[in-house]
Amino acid sequence: MSETNRDDATGYGRDDGTGRQDRRDRRDRRDRNEQTVQAGQSGQGGREGPDGAPAREGPLAGIRVADLSRVLAGPYATMLLADLGAEVVKVEHPDHGDDTRAWGPPHAGGEAAYYLAVNRGKRSLAVDIKDPDGRAAVRELCARSDVVIQNFRPGVAERLGLGFADVSERNPAVVYCSISGFGPEHTPADRPAFDVLVQAESGLMGITGEPDGPPGKVGVAMTDVLSGLNAAVAILGALLRARATGRGEHVEVSLINSALSGLVNIAQQALVTGAEPPRMGNAHSTVVPYQVFGTADADIVVAAGNDALFRRLCGVLDRPDLADNPRFAGNPDRIRNRDALIPELEAELGARPAAEWLKLLTAAGVPAGQVRGPLDAVRSAQAAGDDVLVRVDHPTAGALDTVRAGFRLASGAPGGGAPPLPPPLLGQHSREVLAELGVPEDGIAAMIGRGAVRQTDPETGGTAGPAAPAADTPNDDGRTDHR
Repeated sequence: MSETNRDDATGYGRDDGTGRQDRRDRRDRRDRNEQTVQAGQSGQGGREGPDGAPAREGPLAGIRVADLSRVLAGPYATMLLADLGAEVVKVEHPDHGDDTRAWGPPHAGGEAAYYLAVNRGKRSLAVDIKDPDGRAAVRELCARSDVVIQNFRPGVAERLGLGFADVSERNPAVVYCSISGFGPEHTPADRPAFDVLVQAESGLMGITGEPDGPPGKVGVAMTDVLSGLNAAVAILGALLRARATGRGEHVEVSLINSALSGLVNIAQQALVTGAEPPRMGNAHSTVVPYQVFGTADADIVVAAGNDALFRRLCGVLDRPDLADNPRFAGNPDRIRNRDALIPELEAELGARPAAEWLKLLTAAGVPAGQVRGPLDAVRSAQAAGDDVLVRVDHPTAGALDTVRAGFRLASGAPGGGAPPLPPPLLGQHSREVLAELGVPEDGIAAMIGRGAVRQTDPETGGTAGPAAPAADTPNDDGRTDHR
């Protein structure tokens, strides 16, 4: 049976050539958005959304996101959209799911911590997009979504009928985001990309590390994180225009461009001077003192970002002679005489414990802080009232703390304070999403029966569909790994 015939036979995703399907798709999105707005205006904060959870509110309430990405950059972007109230459907392979599900230990409830970090607020549709019916379902999801995001290797989405041209033909207002390692015009076009490779190629690694040591990798996959942020910002801008004009957009984000943009002042310094900036370790190339200092018991950072702060620092240290010394009077002077100033500061700061110095420096208005590990940092911020954690009820891990996004809304959290959906089990929502797309129950059962769809029961953890893969099962469905 041909692919077109299979679409017709299942009764979903069918277009009879009259344009009626396009109109139905647009009406479906319009009605969904209007219902959300009306419910919000009438104070129906207790209405139910997907999976029986309280419907998410917030700026992106009523926005549906089809997340065809995996690993970090794309999933991080879609989690941010979910945090703003969007409905996100995460499309995964039924055998193995997102790569990061296997990136452990550590694990919680059988799920890798890496996966749990960037998949809050989503539903999981585990479907084989190489299966004709599965592919038709994903096409239907894209046709009914406001945003589509993917990180397939170049040409794969187009071969699957999931490229921008294919999706926008049925969904002209779609905001379609492609994430790649080196961008669509890079040569060679199919160059593989990992964060560590992009850190090296972008210059980020070249400026990280001690002056007399080798280049160093930043401790988190920063080029992926920057790409996810860039993707979210561009998607939001394109969504605003799409709502006003009905015109969609193809957003293209690359790790290399995100990393180069993230070099900010360092890249500009290189362009202005025509020379490579040196590695500065834990110091700053253009502000002194602005670095790590040892104390009697722990390392602290002191950031005297201007001349007034430097004078305050000298007052705390009881060293007015340093502030009055013409060699250290202004920041350009301190840069030129860094090697003379820093040992003086190190000697003073090394004489007392960190807590004592931090109390004195903070009282004087000098920016200073302790060098902490991630667990200590989260606990310290939480104890200080920063409310950095959001707890979700995970079906296998139970109560699970995750780290909030870096923004807050004065109007309150999406969902009226209700917790977001937890990171989903693989295929946890396959049946309900397929049903929403118009796939009949016998069609869903047939796909599960032949392994094209996985459905996981959140209560028991039991699955219908493919058996769990061996640890060394190849994972290659055409999407790019960004780690």
